Amino acid sequence: MNDVDIESIYRGSSALLEGHFLLSSGNHTRYYLQSAKVLENPKIAEDLAKRLAKQIIDYGLEIECICAPALGGIIAGYELARALGVRFIFTERVSGKMELRRGFSISPKEKVLICEDIITTGGSAMESASCVEEAGGNIVGFAGLANRGFCKRVVGKDKFNMEESKNECLLTRGLPFFALADFEFEMYDSSNCPLCKTSVAYKPGSRNNS
Repeated sequence: MNDVDIESIYRGSSALLEGHFLLSSGNHTRYYLQSAKVLENPKIAEDLAKRLAKQIIDYGLEIECICAPALGGIIAGYELARALGVRFIFTERVSGKMELRRGFSISPKEKVLICEDIITTGGSAMESASCVEEAGGNIVGFAGLANRGFCKRVVGKDKFNMEESKNECLLTRGLPFFALADFEFEMYDSSNCPLCKTSVAYKPGSRNNS
């Protein structure tokens, strides 16, 4: 499978936005990745999932189930599960708390990989992971179409683990982390954001958005 320029795909889908954005982490940034604009094309979604699946297969990770946090991770997670031939479930936020609902269940020690569209700090991924662990499952890794750079990946022959991650990274250290590209856009604390001098931050994601 040939290499692909993920940034070009996002730009071509009008999914790499420039402006003044408020992230779920509370930080501000000039750039935002809107994966929904990429995943609205089923063929692109399928192709990207297959590329992500190849990383996982080449790594040799055994997976029995993919779990994604709603809403953003559902399409990416489903397509990855389809590419790997495993079942798919998702968690959803109810009154501010992530829950496993809709009759989904986890077998004891079932090997589950958490998949997001974009991994920023990994907060939503870890909330989903907690749901899986509370239900008796075993988290074996994390994946995303793109990584915002808080969680560093070391891509090598024998490992795909996080190393030298920023303090804001919440993903479990030592577990494999797969992504198709790393985007390291500059981010600003809300109390010291130069963009705030000329504009008001807009929250474009699915969480807490009208």
